Amino acid sequence: MTAPGEASPDLATETFLAHRNLLFTVAYEMLGSAADAEDVLQETWLKWAGVDLAEIREHRAYLVRITTRQALTRLRTLGRRKESYVGTWLPEPLLTAPDVAEDVELADHVSMAMLLVLETLRPTERAVFVLREVFDLPYDEIAEAVGKTPAAVRQIGHRARSHVSARRPRGDVTPAETRGAIDAFQKAVETGDLQGLLDLLAPDVVFLGDGGGVKQAVLRPIVGADKVARLLAAGHVQIPAQSLRPRHVNGHPALVLQLDGEVDTVITLRIDEGRITGLYAVRNPAKLSHMEEETALRR
Repeated sequence: MTAPGEASPDLATETFLAHRNLLFTVAYEMLGSAADAEDVLQETWLKWAGVDLAEIREHRAYLVRITTRQALTRLRTLGRRKESYVGTWLPEPLLTAPDVAEDVELADHVSMAMLLVLETLRPTERAVFVLREVFDLPYDEIAEAVGKTPAAVRQIGHRARSHVSARRPRGDVTPAETRGAIDAFQKAVETGDLQGLLDLLAPDVVFLGDGGGVKQAVLRPIVGADKVARLLAAGHVQIPAQSLRPRHVNGHPALVLQLDGEVDTVITLRIDEGRITGLYAVRNPAKLSHMEEETALRR
C-alpha cells in the first residue's frame, strides 16, 4: 500500500523510466562522466520515489530539476578531484548507437571536443548552457533547476553561449567527412605513414592523453603537426594488426584499440575545415568500463 504523500510505485517507476535517457544525457553533459551520471540518476530516483506525483504538474520538468541540482552538487566535487588528477583529464567516452550521429546537433553537443569546451564553464554556466542550448528548456524552468531568477539565467546563458562560440569547432563537418578522416587516420597509424599523418593533421593540432596515472599517457598536450605525427608514427609498432576498430563514440566515428580482448584506448578526433585539429586518447581504465555497451543519449 502506498503511504499518503508518496507516489504510486508503478507510476513513479514508469515515469522515471520514460525520461531516464533524457536525464542521463543531462547529467552526462554536465559531468563528462558516465559513472557519475549514473550515480546522479540513482540519487534522482531516490528523491523522485518519495514525492507525491499528484502535486507535480510537469513530471519531466521536475525530474530534470532534481537531476540538474544533483549534477551541480557532484560537478563541484569533481572540480576538486580534478585538481589532483595525474596528467590531463578527459571526459569519459561513451559508445553510442549510430542513430545518435543522425541527430547532428545532439552529436555535436556530446562530442569529446564540445565536452572539453564545456569543462571551461563554471558549474551554473554549464547547467544553463546544457538545458537551454541542448534541450531548449524555457528560462523559467531552468531558473527553477539552478536556483536563479529567469533574468539571471538569461544573462548566464548569454555569457555561456559567447564563451562556447569562441571555442567550438570552426566549421561544420559531415558524417561522411568524419568517417573519411577516421579511415585515413586509421590506415596511417597502422602503417606508421608519417607523411599520411602530416597530410591529415592541421598545423596547430593538439594531442591529449588521459591515463589517470594508471596507464602510460602523455602528461602534457603535444602541439604541432610534426610532433604529433612523429609520436603516432613511432607508436604504430605497438599496435597489433586488426586491433584498431572503428566505432561510434560520443555520436561520432572514432577508433577503439583492443588488446587481449579488452578496450585499451579510445581515440576520438576533432575536425575543423577538413583537417584534424584535436586528438583525444583515453586510456584510464576507470573511464573505459562503459565501453562494452551502447548508451542511449536522448534529448
